[in-house]
Amino acid sequence: MYLTWLDNNSWLLEIGEQKILIDPWLVGALTFANLDWLFKGSRTQERSIPEKIDLILLSQGLEDHAHPPTLKQLDRNIPVVASPNAAKVVQELGYISVTTLAHGESYKLNNQVEITAIPGSPIGPTLIENGYVLKELATDLKLYYEPHGYHSPQLKQFAPIDVVITPLIDLSLPVVGAIIRGQQKALEVAEWLKPQVMLPTASPGDVMYEGLLVKFLQAIGNTEEMRSQLGKRQLSTQIIEPHPGDRFELPLQQRQLTV
Repeated sequence: MYLTWLDNNSWLLEIGEQKILIDPWLVGALTFANLDWLFKGSRTQERSIPEKIDLILLSQGLEDHAHPPTLKQLDRNIPVVASPNAAKVVQELGYISVTTLAHGESYKLNNQVEITAIPGSPIGPTLIENGYVLKELATDLKLYYEPHGYHSPQLKQFAPIDVVITPLIDLSLPVVGAIIRGQQKALEVAEWLKPQVMLPTASPGDVMYEGLLVKFLQAIGNTEEMRSQLGKRQLSTQIIEPHPGDRFELPLQQRQLTV
């Protein structure tokens, strides 16, 4: 299993001989509703569009997960698996094959990888977006991705999970509180899933952020604290902090296939 972190919440996952592009933001600026004065993310350099993508996987319909300028650059013939909210974005852009996954539903990619949607981040008072568990069918290795740190107790039925991609620190706003939940939530999910490896997402990488909102954002915690807390709980989970753009093989031990 190989991973390439492409900054922020964007990942290229190679699993089961399939290349899955997760929540891609690769070109252009990142804004919400074109409000540059409120929040704007800019890359020091644009990322190349990966070749031979087998699937685009979208967890949310917001611009930092379903980034319209990037999706316009990608081939509309690439299959997409998405939350209902994100599916609307790619359908409006003319993607040919879009599979919407509600919580609890699964999708098999070329009989190599099974993707199951679970409850993820709440967006507004009534909408809950998707997290995903991906299983390599030939080996039973599993990866869990949730970009804001909202972990459903339903995850426990998938334990153990080998790889967890989720925030490891909190990002908060005054009055509002944590908008990205790491720290205690990451420890909680580590205790549930006993992963071999955890990787932080929602980190800036090679991205510069500006705007009114950025002035009030406060990051709480760090990965060294997380490593210490994992050790105190006698968890052998390894934290890997990848460099943006570097492809690397995950150091995973093969588990016995479930019957």
